Amino acid sequence: MEISSILQGGYHHPLPRSWQGRRQLTKSMFMYPIFITDDPNASVEIPSLPGQRRWGVDRLEEFLGPLVQKGLSSVILFGVPLKCEKDGRGTPADDPSGPVIQGIKRLRTLFPSLYIACDVCLCEYTSHGHCGYLHDDGTINTEPSVERLAEVALNYALAGAHCVAPSDMMDGRIKAIKRKLIEAGLGNRCTLMSYSAKFASSLYGPFRDAAGSAPAFGDRKCYQLPPTAKGLAKRAILRDTTEGADIIMVKPALPYLDIIADAAELAPNHPIACYQVSGEFAMIHAGAKAGVYELKTMAFEAAESMVRAGAGIILSYFTPEFLDWLSA
Repeated sequence: MEISSILQGGYHHPLPRSWQGRRQLTKSMFMYPIFITDDPNASVEIPSLPGQRRWGVDRLEEFLGPLVQKGLSSVILFGVPLKCEKDGRGTPADDPSGPVIQGIKRLRTLFPSLYIACDVCLCEYTSHGHCGYLHDDGTINTEPSVERLAEVALNYALAGAHCVAPSDMMDGRIKAIKRKLIEAGLGNRCTLMSYSAKFASSLYGPFRDAAGSAPAFGDRKCYQLPPTAKGLAKRAILRDTTEGADIIMVKPALPYLDIIADAAELAPNHPIACYQVSGEFAMIHAGAKAGVYELKTMAFEAAESMVRAGAGIILSYFTPEFLDWLSA
């Protein structure tokens, strides 16, 4: 056998096996998506998302306190308004008494060291369920949509969010949000994490159940990226780095590892995030329940593949489990 054929000597033991990975999973890589509703005492199970719940602001301490003690370092907030009047401009999105702004303020008080990101979108708050303003014919009206999204992002930052993360996929929103932050004196005090390559995926169903954000008509294929559009994803990543994004995100994660790798190559000086979306999480649970694999083993394999592709930040509903698994 040729010398060059021998590889197993480099990974025959658990320690050198761990050295084969360029990066190892750490607790700080995980950002936990949480759903905050406008019932302050809510703790409501989400059947399609195993182990996840909608929470009211008065329950956040009991929910997150134990996780912070285990090493939780960041969360991303999604508002779930159930009692408000929705309209065409998504007025409740930045209501000072609404769930997101109240959640930011409560978390800043309860957990001063916790990094708080906020998803920025209008779909949960519009009467039609789309991510921006609409023309009379039902198509997206981009310019006022972008202005409104920038307004919402700024209000989240003013409330105390460390990071704003627009997920709407409107053209030009990164530049508009960055400009708003700079004009308000927050350009160097609030991170702008862009959902740069967000695909029109079949894997968002459980999230839409959780957030009540399904469109009332049509779909989002005219602003989310086609699943086959590798070149378009690259263009979107490059555009957002130019427009002022501080972090580049790919969503979903596992079916788009090639796009994560592209992002790491195209934006080598930016942190790369990926969102292990609700459908990915639910599939891993379903496979484990069916006996296809062991849950922890598969969760690690999926997360490690994302890191291998180039991600350094993983938005995942498995975050509480990884806080335990990475302590073991």
